Amino acid sequence: MDVRDVTVKTSDAELSGDLALGPEAAGVVLFAHGSGSSRHSPRNRTVAEALNRSGFGTLLIDLLTDDEGRRDEETRELRFDIPLLTRRLTGAVDWLAASERTSGLPVGLFGASTGAAAAVGAAAARPERVHAVVSRGGRVDLAPNGLSTLSAPILMIAGGFDEPIVRISFEAQRALHVASDVHVIPDASHLFEEPGAMEQVTGAAMDWFRDHLPG
Repeated sequence: MDVRDVTVKTSDAELSGDLALGPEAAGVVLFAHGSGSSRHSPRNRTVAEALNRSGFGTLLIDLLTDDEGRRDEETRELRFDIPLLTRRLTGAVDWLAASERTSGLPVGLFGASTGAAAAVGAAAARPERVHAVVSRGGRVDLAPNGLSTLSAPILMIAGGFDEPIVRISFEAQRALHVASDVHVIPDASHLFEEPGAMEQVTGAAMDWFRDHLPG
């Protein structure tokens, strides 16, 4: 597995990322982190490493620059600016399509918390490139153009103790016009910190990408 630090250039920013790619990758999964998190999120890295072992490439990026990501009142609103995060994530999808190493690979999106809203928005904006979406504890209801524009199949993973996300996920499923599933992990909270919870998240995400990414 070749792991590199990369700079993802979008229309309005240069974003730091970690690209892991094997010689015969079946596809590449782009991660969108939630508000206040980063590409160093241990939960998303757990999922990414498991996908790498199964033959998928992964790209973990920060959707905010270092200055924008400062934890102060001046930049706090940017972490919840879903249209901005969606534009940045869409730009990262375009970057994958333009990069020589990844241009021929189908793309999946994995979004956590508010990052799931950006993932839905980016998938809707690039239906010819994004073939599958997974949401972990995701606020898919905040997708900037709504759920009806999504054409990629989506899996929504929620912890059984996270009642708001369970409710949002089932409500979202009723609004969708694509293949979808809600996977509730019993006795798990929003951050899936309970023993074995992240393993279940990883297994469900891996199965979804195996089933829905071409090739």
